Amino acid sequence: MVLAVEADSRLASVLRRLLEGLPNVVLVESDVFKAQLPQFNKVVSIPPYGISSALVQWLFDKNFDCAVLVLQKEFAHRLVAPIGSADYGWLTVLAYYHFKVGFFGEVSRWAFYPPPEVDSVIVRLKPRTPPPFNVKNKGLFRRLTQALFTQRNRKVRNAIQAFVKKEHLPQIADSIPFKERRVRELAPEDFGALANVFAN
Repeated sequence: MVLAVEADSRLASVLRRLLEGLPNVVLVESDVFKAQLPQFNKVVSIPPYGISSALVQWLFDKNFDCAVLVLQKEFAHRLVAPIGSADYGWLTVLAYYHFKVGFFGEVSRWAFYPPPEVDSVIVRLKPRTPPPFNVKNKGLFRRLTQALFTQRNRKVRNAIQAFVKKEHLPQIADSIPFKERRVRELAPEDFGALANVFAN
């Protein structure tokens, strides 16, 4: 069974005509983030570039085998950016925790009509089972990682103030690992270790 999800009513109308007579294809006219979808095991999509980050985060919480996406080249590189680089950020850390990311060739802007102003790349996301490191509270891990990267150039002991109430900071100051290192220098596993401190 193939689920074709399309939010644009005009495109959905065209798809209904093109898919007529294919009993194994079900068209869902809805925003993918709002639709009540049955369980799926594979995702194939060329999403609007503006929802790429939201789509990847949506996939964090889904149980599937593989996703193949065509993403803006610059955005895709953020998923695998080296530690400490300008593109290294919270999305890199969370993508590393959730997925094995593979690249399968570039897609020229001239493959689209009208052509966008950027090039694209085919990306495969395969969930890591088990995850590469232990996280006691996934929600806290995500929130902490995102909060720290708002202060990416500061040392952890200072950046952590964006996440912890100031009156609680003296109580936990000595137990914070990596407190003298810059946020951008931390490996994904380090963010997991930090989150586990606050999960206790």
